[in-house]
Amino acid sequence: MPMRQDCKFFESRTYANGDTVRKCDLDLAPEAPWRCPTDCQAYTRRMADVNWAHGTLVTPETPPEPKSLGEDDSIAALLDAAEDIINDAVAGTIADLEEERRKRDKRGVRRSGKRKRSMPGSQKSGTQKPAKKSRKQKPPKNGGESFGDRMRRRYREGQ
Repeated sequence: MPMRQDCKFFESRTYANGDTVRKCDLDLAPEAPWRCPTDCQAYTRRMADVNWAHGTLVTPETPPEPKSLGEDDSIAALLDAAEDIINDAVAGTIADLEEERRKRDKRGVRRSGKRKRSMPGSQKSGTQKPAKKSRKQKPPKNGGESFGDRMRRRYREGQ
């Protein structure tokens, strides 16, 4: 049976370079993208496309079936072997990343978010920042009473 494009678990995705992926999200179609199992227990008719973005109104045409499709299990065996190669590569890549992470962690945490303070006299000449000028404080208005003092006085007096 050809791939059921009306199945809830059928997915078709077209990339910018023109490649199209047709697959069963549950990985139950060993001969995807050409055929679904005729007695698939997971087949559920798609009722609505919720929150999907459709690029075109028509799903691109399914590629032609290989001549040997359905005659023997060679296609399914080939696709299973390819899937095993990919899964092995992913496991190896994850192991490599974990090893790099362990090596980095062995070196210790070098950046804790704080800068190291230099010892007195260890700075190069001419690299010191100039001292900040102190701000002159303005005298409070209204006869020397600050805003905070006025608010407290008003609160106490009930105004």
